[in-house]
Amino acid sequence: MHCENFEKNLNNCNCSYPGCPRKGKCCECLAYHRAHGELPACYFTDEEEKTWNRSIEYFVSRRK
Repeated sequence: MHCENFEKNLNNCNCSYPGCPRKGKCCECLAYHRAHGELPACYFTDEEEKTWNRSIEYFVSRRK
């Protein structure tokens, strides 16, 4: 799938998962994580993202 915003997205993507096939492809990333009951890396700070814990529970717990 071609993404017109791929380069722009890639510059803003903080996903640190090596070899992620969805990096820079926001629509695919959102669909993937939503299907797994998760949030994508961009919802998390860089420090939180490094845990690779994408759960909604983790996200909420970090905002209390």
